[in-house]
Amino acid sequence: MIRRFRADLHLHTVLSPCADLAMSPDLIISTARQKQLDIIAITDHNSTKQCAVVREMAADTGIVVLNGCEVNSREEVHALCLFEDDHSRNKFQIFLDQYLPHIPNRPDYFGYQVVVDRNNQILEEIPWYLGNGLQIELQEIADYTRQLNGLFIPAHIDRPINSLFSQLGFLPNELQIDGMQISKRADESQIRQLYDIPSDITIIKASDAHYATDIGTACSIFELAEPTFEEIRWAFHQKNGRSVKIES
Repeated sequence: MIRRFRADLHLHTVLSPCADLAMSPDLIISTARQKQLDIIAITDHNSTKQCAVVREMAADTGIVVLNGCEVNSREEVHALCLFEDDHSRNKFQIFLDQYLPHIPNRPDYFGYQVVVDRNNQILEEIPWYLGNGLQIELQEIADYTRQLNGLFIPAHIDRPINSLFSQLGFLPNELQIDGMQISKRADESQIRQLYDIPSDITIIKASDAHYATDIGTACSIFELAEPTFEEIRWAFHQKNGRSVKIES
């Protein structure tokens, strides 16, 4: 039986320098429950290091937490990379560490970049600024995401900076994507018309929340038999009776 699941697949935590330091795992989970979300994705800038704790803490809540991050390519294009398990997430983290430039973070200017445990105790502070572009191109990031059986979704494609269309001007034929994300105030039909995006490319909305009040303010409805990673992939590709649409 196909059921409907509310999903917000673009959330930042205390790890992202531009996010509120109050965006702790427990606050994210409690807010997601209040907003009646079924699926969320943790997508900090150029890092997956906060995913595991959020997933662990959500285990008994019924909320499905996807491992992910928001990468920034050499071309300054942002994209969501989502992974099914900790093994693929850990391999992608090694990949991120390899290509993140070693430019020191300035907490007083950019914000703190901390990994916390379930009790909000700091486990690690990332010394290198996570908002930088990785020293690798978008195509190679997409290819490696696919090697790890992940999902690759260009982020906030409607934005005038850091988006696929603002930076490249088009969707390269060789770039294999699983969908696209638009911002919460964007209109799907207008964006499809503006960039000539065909109907077989799924577009979702997500909040890109940096503050708890933004969680769930833009959602997509996934129609699935169960909220597994493979069924979410089927929904993006409109297969086996699974689908996804923007919440009206």
